[in-house]
Amino acid sequence: MRAVVPFDAADPKTRLADVFSPAERRAFAAAMLDDVLDALASAGADPTVLATEHVDVDAPVTVDERALTPAVNGVLADSDDPVAVVMADLALATPTACRRLFEAPGDVVLAPGRGGGTNALVARHPEFRVDYHGVSLRDHRRGARAVGASVSEVDSHRLATDVDERADLAEVLLHGEGRAVEWLQDVGFALSVTGGRVEATR
Repeated sequence: MRAVVPFDAADPKTRLADVFSPAERRAFAAAMLDDVLDALASAGADPTVLATEHVDVDAPVTVDERALTPAVNGVLADSDDPVAVVMADLALATPTACRRLFEAPGDVVLAPGRGGGTNALVARHPEFRVDYHGVSLRDHRRGARAVGASVSEVDSHRLATDVDERADLAEVLLHGEGRAVEWLQDVGFALSVTGGRVEATR
């Protein structure tokens, strides 16, 4: 399956600015991107990075400076085949989780993120388009039904966990299996328990 991984190469992970320097944010984002690409390729997909500027990765890169929604919709409009769209910050993604996404039935398959987002999807209907503003999961359900597309959802902790906030780093340390967890450990992060809660501390 063709898989597209959107990636903000210029200023990634801005909500982690209180945790990492700009250079560290770029390095951590790149490590997560590599993990996602590895998981997709191991699941049998043919991943392409849809980036705001050129990035050095082991996959084809398409540069598109537009915002996320129009950039992804440009890909969907130009494709005659099913397309998976998988976010670049899914540091817990595994080949098994990706295969579950690819194999799920439906014209549109959604992998919900926490807080109403859409962390990954498969578009098999030629008229389906994305809208990542606001509560995108709800909007994608509505958008699919508006064009007569059947919808299914994949309930996956690994695909639901996108890494945006400091609290998310503990999930990477607990469950990560690739370069992102290694990068965090290399720069001094470890798990600690405070008040009965697990946190990532440096």
